[in-house]
Amino acid sequence: MAKKTSKTAKKPAPKPSKLSPAGKQRTKSEVYRIIAEHTGLARKDVVGVFDTMAKVMSVDLAKPSPDKPKIFVVPGLMKVTARYKPAVPARKGIDPFTKQEKMFKAKPASTALKIRPLKALKAMV
Repeated sequence: MAKKTSKTAKKPAPKPSKLSPAGKQRTKSEVYRIIAEHTGLARKDVVGVFDTMAKVMSVDLAKPSPDKPKIFVVPGLMKVTARYKPAVPARKGIDPFTKQEKMFKAKPASTALKIRPLKALKAMV
């Protein structure tokens, strides 16, 4: 007597395709699909992970104070640092190229982002 297969039984996951370098920049959809194939997660779950990581990153890097920068680490890959830059008033100065007196424009306060690779990322490349 043959065994009956139930509809709820999970099929073995198909073998993921071999990774190869991209000829041009990968799209967001391609990245999600590749990660879903290699981890066995649903594509929707992979999208959810990236959305949640983006929210955590935005909360951790939001509004750095002048005395303390904000830092977010993507484990094993990179460190993102947000630093507050105060406003700079307009001033007179000497243009370094023409050596003539010039009025430099004022700059508003801003947040500068720096992304530094960690040791594991450097070793990969």
